[in-house]
Amino acid sequence: MKKLPRWIHGNWPVPVLSGVLIAISFAIQWLGAGAADISVGPRWWVDAGDHATHTGGAFTLGDAFMLAAAVVAGYGIAVKAVRALIVRVIGIDLLVSVAAIGAIVIGNFWEAAAVTFLFAIGHALEAATLNKTRSALAELVAVAPDSAIVVRDGGQQEIPASQVRMGEIVLVKNGAKVPVDGQVVAGTGALDEASITGESIPVEKTEGSQVFAGTVSRGGFLQVSATGIGADTTLARIIHRVEEAQDAKAKTQAFMDRFSRWYTPAVMVLALVAGLVTGDVVLALTLLVIGCPGAMVISIPVAIVAGIGRAARNGILIKGGEFLETSAKISAVAVDKTGTLTEGRPRLTDVVVLDPALERTEVLRWAAAAEAGSEHPLARPILETAEAEGVGPRGVPGTVTPVPGKGIVSEVGGRLVLIGNPPLLEQYGIAEAAAEAAQAAEDLAAEGKTPMIVAVDQRVIGVVAVADQTRRDAPEMVARLHRAGVEKVVMLTGDTRLVAEAVGKATGIDEIHASLLPEDKLDAVTRLQRQGHTIAMVGDGVNDAPALATADIGVAMGAAGSAVAVETADIALMGDNLLKLPEGIGLAKRTVSVMRQNISIALITVVLLLAGVFAGGVTMSIGMLVHEASVLVVIANAMRLLRNTSDSTAMPRAGRTIAPTTEPVPV
Repeated sequence: MKKLPRWIHGNWPVPVLSGVLIAISFAIQWLGAGAADISVGPRWWVDAGDHATHTGGAFTLGDAFMLAAAVVAGYGIAVKAVRALIVRVIGIDLLVSVAAIGAIVIGNFWEAAAVTFLFAIGHALEAATLNKTRSALAELVAVAPDSAIVVRDGGQQEIPASQVRMGEIVLVKNGAKVPVDGQVVAGTGALDEASITGESIPVEKTEGSQVFAGTVSRGGFLQVSATGIGADTTLARIIHRVEEAQDAKAKTQAFMDRFSRWYTPAVMVLALVAGLVTGDVVLALTLLVIGCPGAMVISIPVAIVAGIGRAARNGILIKGGEFLETSAKISAVAVDKTGTLTEGRPRLTDVVVLDPALERTEVLRWAAAAEAGSEHPLARPILETAEAEGVGPRGVPGTVTPVPGKGIVSEVGGRLVLIGNPPLLEQYGIAEAAAEAAQAAEDLAAEGKTPMIVAVDQRVIGVVAVADQTRRDAPEMVARLHRAGVEKVVMLTGDTRLVAEAVGKATGIDEIHASLLPEDKLDAVTRLQRQGHTIAMVGDGVNDAPALATADIGVAMGAAGSAVAVETADIALMGDNLLKLPEGIGLAKRTVSVMRQNISIALITVVLLLAGVFAGGVTMSIGMLVHEASVLVVIANAMRLLRNTSDSTAMPRAGRTIAPTTEPVPV
């Protein structure tokens, strides 16, 4: 019963009632009831010789129903036209209103009813289809949880999700939706995060894991401490962003809006001139109907809404139509190395022993002891490995003196330990085994690893090397970007040239820029822009901030849970999946292609109909029918973007095979 009131207040009652009245009119005329003259479209006047003279011809009961149908369908159209005129806007509604009123004045009730009825149906179908294209947003809203089970007063209480307090413990059971953003404090489970990241494979969650509102438990039991509630959740931010993005206009859409503001008055002038020159009022009114730019007006926004909606459903947030359009032009992609092409989690890969009197574990123990008081990021993998092998440092470390650009000097148990590069050895006058150590360090660096020479009391004992791991999907991402039409993939990194080249070789990067400061990355981006490229920059938003701001499109990866990334990035990839980048660019290109197709369909339809009117044979009602059909074709074409088709960029070109990466490459 609740559906009926919604239907009555929707877009369909007017065209349905108008259609019923038209059917009754035809039935009356067919039965011959109410008048002797049962011809379709009776007139207020009839021809008398060479002149049209008013005769007050018979007005039948069928005419009355046809006129009523025109009034029912045309009233709302006329009201919209008047409201638009008040704010000095000449739109489609005015064209239809003038044509319908003119048809009534000359006694052509059938044409008036047909034009308004078809226009009302087109409006209802257009509204319904636009709602369909916004289905991704509706789905996001639908996954928002309504209730939550919290621990209060020593027991479980079910409350509305909006009433959960920050820091409160929320229980997530099998099959339930997570009602808040938070951190797991106890329990294990698997969550379906498709609504956030677009990935359908459930993610294992344990103590310390982050969870997001709107995700669904597929097994297990979790106790979650709420860190984000209500509008502060990742899901709420995504919904807000998608809502704004679907309403934002692309440059092409803004142009079409300006074009229609001039086009509509031009059609009215054309109709007036044609009527005055030919003396044919019906021709003038028909031109008004034929010239309606409805398909042109709807062609761009429906494609943008569908494209952004499809992207959001796949975990790709695009800021708006302008950025969607720009993304389709991307010809070069600049990526940071650490955390983008690599995992961002360095590991100890090698321990080279240069002192025959020592074992591997002893070299590792001295290196870990020296690094125990260091804040350098590369200290952690050395310490973790030493702990795992049972030779981790004990107690409080001695003094640690960092030597910028060279390494550290540490006091361990009264002995001087150096760990760093060859210039550090030279600074402390260590000549013994320095050449051998330098060669070992160079060999490791050539493999893309970061070597550190270890010396104890003026004696070189070995070399340890740390490396990040290249992501498994990084080579495939580069290959797919090329297949998506990106000419150049460029690495911008602050790491050394040897390490950067190792990553570039492993991933197929086209161009490498190493040892860069943040301002150097900015210069690299502007240099590519001067070469004529449309640049997308992928980075972490910290040291890459200047380059991200300068690039034509700034891309944030792994943005789930990051409010800053979701709100500031032009494109935010919610998951940590590199392949989402070429997928997003490919979708942008398909969307722009649909936009162009729609504009072509709209223009060709108008030209053919105008030609048909002047050539004869296209009436007002036929013109409106074809016009509304073109609107539906344009909408249906845009709705193809909503289909969850496989990524076309994933398919290799004929004759080209890409071998999958089975193991991550240390760099």
